[in-house]
Amino acid sequence: MRRLASAALLAAAALWPMAGRAAEVKMAVRTDASSIDPHYHVYSPNSAVYRHIFDTLTQTDARGLLKPGLATAWSAVAEDVWEFKLRPNVAFHDGSPFTAADVAFSIARAPNVPNSPSSYAQYTKAVARTEIVDPMTIRIHTKGPAPLLPNDVASIAIVSERAAKGKTTAEFNNGTAAIGTGPYKFVEWIAANYLTLIRNDAYWGGAEPWDRVTRRPIANDGARVATLLSGDVDLIEGVPAVDRARLLATPNLALHEIDSFRVIYLHMDSARDDSPGISDAKGEKIARNPLKDVRVRRALSLAINRQALVDRLLSGQARPAGQYVPASVPGASPNLPTLPYDPIQAQKLMKDAGWGEGFSVVLAGSNDRYPSDAQVTQAVGQMLARVGVRTDVQTMPAAMLFTRGTKLEFSMILSGWVGTGDAASPLVALLATFDAKTGLGGSNRGRWSNPTFDDALGAALRTLDEPQRNAHFARAAETAIHDMGVVPIYFTINSWASKKSLSYTARMDETTLAAGLRPAR
Repeated sequence: MRRLASAALLAAAALWPMAGRAAEVKMAVRTDASSIDPHYHVYSPNSAVYRHIFDTLTQTDARGLLKPGLATAWSAVAEDVWEFKLRPNVAFHDGSPFTAADVAFSIARAPNVPNSPSSYAQYTKAVARTEIVDPMTIRIHTKGPAPLLPNDVASIAIVSERAAKGKTTAEFNNGTAAIGTGPYKFVEWIAANYLTLIRNDAYWGGAEPWDRVTRRPIANDGARVATLLSGDVDLIEGVPAVDRARLLATPNLALHEIDSFRVIYLHMDSARDDSPGISDAKGEKIARNPLKDVRVRRALSLAINRQALVDRLLSGQARPAGQYVPASVPGASPNLPTLPYDPIQAQKLMKDAGWGEGFSVVLAGSNDRYPSDAQVTQAVGQMLARVGVRTDVQTMPAAMLFTRGTKLEFSMILSGWVGTGDAASPLVALLATFDAKTGLGGSNRGRWSNPTFDDALGAALRTLDEPQRNAHFARAAETAIHDMGVVPIYFTINSWASKKSLSYTARMDETTLAAGLRPAR
């Protein structure tokens, strides 16, 4: 019996390196990060990278529920003060100890990184100051009640003050300042090519099974699938709808899917009279911007056949939207059904607004970020054309789209936003009146502004009572939909495919993490 047991252990030991401990895992993702600096750009590919290297005070699980991270506990010790108890005996990758000073430094740094395309100020907007009580306790004083602060800090990576003080984003990108407490250590990043990480054996959460992780950005759907089928990678994100059935039927592969927080939406310039890329039906420059008229914005929404997009372009891998978060998210409005498709009513609204002959506009979108994004943008352009809005569809890499969009170079953008499981995220980022100082409206690239919406959102962000807070969020969403500040189109369904020998914990925030990948049992 002893010899049999020994033989079984030896067999298991022989298999384990192939599946885990002495293995490299390779993942193919749709989009590369724009930086390794975790405070440079609110961008989900960046978040997916920094979560390997850095930790946050609080974390969200696969379904968006809050859990401890570098903070083991937190509580409101006053109406405008949150206290966080920090995890003891945590070390940065260079061996230096993690303390409250690193938290204070990170919170101060996050909203102030130069040239950020989308600032982390939106997550520090409530912070008045930090107070270091002792090395393992920090208090965050807020500008009045801030019930969502524990959610906000889940997006603020904690960097080493010792390693990062005075360092630039470029020094994070080359690894000099990329010193975190996360499960993996930075090795090398060659932009648009690969990112290499190695396991942090001293990780406070327990060492990961993978010695080495390689992330390769492969924007082309067919090429990404081919690398998995050939065995060149172990996991891919963003399974193309057209390949889903084939991958599901492949014996040595497994699919991992979950509903998403990601909303695909249409952003419109509703602020400027002189808006770029807009002309009349004859192609002549016009003095007034038709997108400033709510009737036109409502017409655009009515022109979009959401179910057709889901069925024909996404093979069912999405759900038509009626607001900015799924109905299951606390704070979603129960009064907002899926938005209707009614091109006849859309044409009437266009005529009522004085645009019966239509107008032309550049519609910008990405071609490497979301499932079938270029095709969806083209299809939406065709739908708008049927009600008199002729579109010049211009698709480009997401990094270029967001950079140009932040400079307000477009009148109309089709894009996406993924939250972390709370109603605040898209409302604060996409719809709040833009304010560079507070971080509100950090990704409001249409500069829509509505005082009624801002009042409801502000009340939600100050209300400690959860049912009351959610009622304010719902009221804000209803105002935004009524005024069509941003047109929601659909929520994606997140999908990964891996070798059958691996299991992956699918996440609603669509983040691809090596920590979610394990040898299958």
